[in-house]
Amino acid sequence: MIIPATGVELAADVRVPDGAVGVVLFAHGSGSSRRSPRNRYVAEVLNRHGLATVLVDLLTPTEDDLDAVTAELRFDIGLLAGRLGGLVERLPVTGALAGLPIGLFGASTGAAAALVAAAAHPAGIPAVVSRGGRPDLAGPALARVRAATLLLVGGLDEEVLALNEQARRQLAGPAELRVVPGASHLFEEPGTLDEVARQTATWFTEHLPAGASGRFGGRGDG
Repeated sequence: MIIPATGVELAADVRVPDGAVGVVLFAHGSGSSRRSPRNRYVAEVLNRHGLATVLVDLLTPTEDDLDAVTAELRFDIGLLAGRLGGLVERLPVTGALAGLPIGLFGASTGAAAALVAAAAHPAGIPAVVSRGGRPDLAGPALARVRAATLLLVGGLDEEVLALNEQARRQLAGPAELRVVPGASHLFEEPGTLDEVARQTATWFTEHLPAGASGRFGGRGDG
């Protein structure tokens, strides 16, 4: 589907399971898209846990073509965060997603955009998960993030792990850094992406509040 946000129309893949109790908006990493096989796998697991998912391209097709040559827009955290914020404002009035609490899932540079958006919308984004993220690129916005934040990093991804450790100490809200043993930056090793998906589903089911319709009450992560 196409979702308007901050003056542009963004292509998105939306899935809403029966009785959805929340919605997770995905922010992809540099050079990736809503077709990322890793994020699509995580989204499928979230769907099985009663969470709707929105995998969206934060760049328009024209911008994506430009970025493929210059690689500039993928690192424009302000631009990406602004569009995420526009989507956060739009989703509460979008069809089956209306009234559902919103969480953000960011990978690589998308994690920085998610955290900047969370800082700008403290009432609208209660939970964030970062997979192999670069939260350091969120800069001073980290000190304004009050969302419950889970930072997932591969144990073999030493440089990114150090950056996440520094970022965690700057976050204003509750935050946890968890290391997935034996995982590299892309979590390509057997079983590592399964662990990411499991921990992500648990985090959102525990930290997203009841939606406007009260459908979240009493549901666990099973």
